[in-house]
Amino acid sequence: REFPRSLRPRQLNGLALARAGRWREELTALRDMVRGSPLVEDFKWGKPCYTSGGANTVILFGFRDYCAVGFLRGSLLKDPNGILASPGEHSQAMRQIRFTNTGEVRQLEPVVRAYVAEAIALERAGIKVAFRAKAELDLPEELQSRLDGDPKLKAAFEALTPGRRRGFVLHVSGAKQPATRAARVEKCAPQILAGKGFHER
Repeated sequence: REFPRSLRPRQLNGLALARAGRWREELTALRDMVRGSPLVEDFKWGKPCYTSGGANTVILFGFRDYCAVGFLRGSLLKDPNGILASPGEHSQAMRQIRFTNTGEVRQLEPVVRAYVAEAIALERAGIKVAFRAKAELDLPEELQSRLDGDPKLKAAFEALTPGRRRGFVLHVSGAKQPATRAARVEKCAPQILAGKGFHER
């Protein structure tokens, strides 16, 4: 469900947390920690998101088995406590600190605040994640064939950022059946032509 655009980010985040179910208390505590930093509070992808100089830096998540504070460039953090987790095997930049109860959140509050401060410093310093090159993307046959047969779509795909291209490749490759992969390619074509990533609407 989309929230009215007339609501301010703080109100949006409040609504998001109100709908967070079992993780409401944990996410509220995490939100209080992040809001104590210089980051600007926003609302993106249905989640409370925090930016530095307009760049997405920290985001809060609520999953089935855990909630988390995510760092968009978390792979650059030093992580002396060894607590950062990758959200998936293909994640190059995002890292998360995961929690399963309020006690864990309170116990790690100094660590969360320190990691947030480091994430802000990295963003302000302009340090970027060295993503794997486009050439390393292994395009599924169905996507490659579709691009080869449609110059306009191919040009649009190649004009996407590496992260957006990778998102489409992983989505299409995630299907086991060729027919499903082909169907996913067709469904993604309008977004590719619009210059948007898989998760963008």
